[in-house]
Amino acid sequence: MLRGFVPRLYQETILATAALKNTLVVLPTGLGKTGVALLLSAQRLSLYPKSKVVFLAPTKPLAEQHLETFRKHLDVSSLVLFTGEVSPEKRAVLWADARVVFATPQGLENDVIGGKLDISQVSLFVFDEAHRAIGDYSYVFLAKQYQRKSEWPRILALTASPGSDLEKIMDVCTNLFIEAVEIRTEKDPDVEQYVQDVAVDWVKVELPEELKKIKRLLEQCIKSRVDQLRELGIRGSLMSKRELLAAQAELQAKMAAGEQDVNVWKCVSVLAEIMKAHHALELLEGQGVFPLWKYVEGLYTQALTTKVKAVKNLTADLGFKSVFVLTQKLVDQKVEHPKVAELCDFVTKEVSRDAKSKIIVFTQFRDTAVKLCEELSKIQGVLARIFVGQAKKGDTGLSQKQQGELLDMFRDGLFNVLIATSVAEEGLDIPKVDVVAFYEPIPSAIRSIQRRGRTGRNEKGRVVMFMTKGTREEAYSWSAKRKEDAMVRVLEKLRSDLKLRLEPQPTLRNFDQNVKIFADYREKSSGTVKELVDLGVTIRLEMLDSADYVLSSRVGVELKLVDDFVASIIDGRLLDQLKGLRRNFERPLLMIQGSQDIYSVRNVHPNSIRGMLGTIAVSYGIPIIYTKDEKDTAALLLSIAKREQDETKKEFAPHADRKPMTLKEQQEYLVSCLPSVGPSLARELLKSFGSVAGVFAASEDELQKVQGVGPKIARGIRELVLSQYSKN
Repeated sequence: MLRGFVPRLYQETILATAALKNTLVVLPTGLGKTGVALLLSAQRLSLYPKSKVVFLAPTKPLAEQHLETFRKHLDVSSLVLFTGEVSPEKRAVLWADARVVFATPQGLENDVIGGKLDISQVSLFVFDEAHRAIGDYSYVFLAKQYQRKSEWPRILALTASPGSDLEKIMDVCTNLFIEAVEIRTEKDPDVEQYVQDVAVDWVKVELPEELKKIKRLLEQCIKSRVDQLRELGIRGSLMSKRELLAAQAELQAKMAAGEQDVNVWKCVSVLAEIMKAHHALELLEGQGVFPLWKYVEGLYTQALTTKVKAVKNLTADLGFKSVFVLTQKLVDQKVEHPKVAELCDFVTKEVSRDAKSKIIVFTQFRDTAVKLCEELSKIQGVLARIFVGQAKKGDTGLSQKQQGELLDMFRDGLFNVLIATSVAEEGLDIPKVDVVAFYEPIPSAIRSIQRRGRTGRNEKGRVVMFMTKGTREEAYSWSAKRKEDAMVRVLEKLRSDLKLRLEPQPTLRNFDQNVKIFADYREKSSGTVKELVDLGVTIRLEMLDSADYVLSSRVGVELKLVDDFVASIIDGRLLDQLKGLRRNFERPLLMIQGSQDIYSVRNVHPNSIRGMLGTIAVSYGIPIIYTKDEKDTAALLLSIAKREQDETKKEFAPHADRKPMTLKEQQEYLVSCLPSVGPSLARELLKSFGSVAGVFAASEDELQKVQGVGPKIARGIRELVLSQYSKN
């Protein structure tokens, strides 16, 4: 089944463990974690010939990279890629015949929640960058569902940098049902011969006087606000981000407990001002004049229309105004941070020494990446491109397809300098990267290791760290070094301790409540939906006209978190939503979820909230139920749905209506069920084509002429209309 792949001894040793137990594999970057997955995949597919393997990676470029490795070395048919760009309907079709599926986790999670894919026949689940498996990240939910449903469960978790916190690593192990760990460090004898030397050089610069002047203004701005907080009773130095975040959390806890003291509100606002000034200072010290100017200009633009006091107060401060004016002047004079010149000088020398040299420059911020690309592109022999995540509003960005194409171009030598943000840190295999440059030190050990791991994969590599003396960057560099040293100690300790602490993982009971609940598709990523799936409920995701959950032909539930409930009173959404709920369901319910005091989450008079609660309960006749959290909400939804469905014993539709539908409503309903359409767009389509038959007969080009219909929606409609019905 394998071709052209000769495993190393340590990979075979790790395989011996992974074949028998759910295993966490910790291997330094570039030493073949994917090779271990390849070996285990071949073994599981041979052992269970009718099974599938699923390989999860956090990004599309990384998933594509693993796909290419398997395509090269694994002799099986039907290797497929699942990402957000592949429609759910297409994923379901591909799944039927696939042997190995490479996927990003969020889309697969939605498919599992909606019951579109059957993972019971998967014999191996691989979780790449497994250190992400904490909190509500999709890996956690998928591992639990896989362990519960698979006939032959086996989990392989891969990471180069699990972190230095033993308890967090234990959380990862628990969340992924890990039963054994295989750890190798660069000093282990079976690994040492494959480790390439990576030289690390430092380039340290001093801030020029014109930047120091702005620095002093920002520090003064921060200090005056810290003094305000101390006068208001907040303790601590409040000069580090950690202390500021701790103070912010403490204040939010007081507000959640119902404390309405005006000083609490004032402290929250002043803290927000300090955080914004701190960010400006960080940009000045480590990034440059251009990123600082972009940020400060954005605050002043925002101040023209916003009601947020923190923005208005900070931009009204004389010292902060001076920062804006001085920064604007430096931009006009084309004065830049000295690191920009040092980086340009370094890249010039590298390219002069070797025109084929490949360089990756890592930086924290997109605005900095744009500026560095502009400056480096002026150097003869340098072809620079930016590699960033997907576009945000008003921002530079690349789609996942563009990211993949850009990496292919870099591998093929079509340009020689890649300027990347954090999206390029994890796992990407780019052969022969000669130098990795850190435009700034970062305090995260995991991210430092991942950045360095882009070089020295197949031959000796170099890392160059740029740092501004006398700034927080010095603290960041020491912090990362301490955490890396701690990680090495933890890994050594894990070899013995973790094996003792790991217990055999239980085989989760695959139970079916024989209850079906329709959920609005916008709820698909909510904790409530995941809790319902964990409880054995069959979930169907639909575009619902009204209600967030439909429990029977007569019960529809509108679910509001406490803060959203109050916000929907302010913006007027609530009454419209409840009118629809009342109109469409015989037994409508309103659930309000959360432990916060409903009268203190927003600056709304209590009588306004009381009046609305009275209107809902009396005028609309809609019962109001309070739940503590997602678990409580899910348990209550299940209880009501079970009672309803046990009593009626009837199938029901998600678009329930207690009145007979008119012909017009039936037409709108039928078209609204098309992929990504919904009621509003259904009406537009029917207006344009005149009938349901007209909509179904329209071509992709004709569909796209309707406002709101893009290529993706048009393609989904035609795919549904034209696809053959499967009898299986």
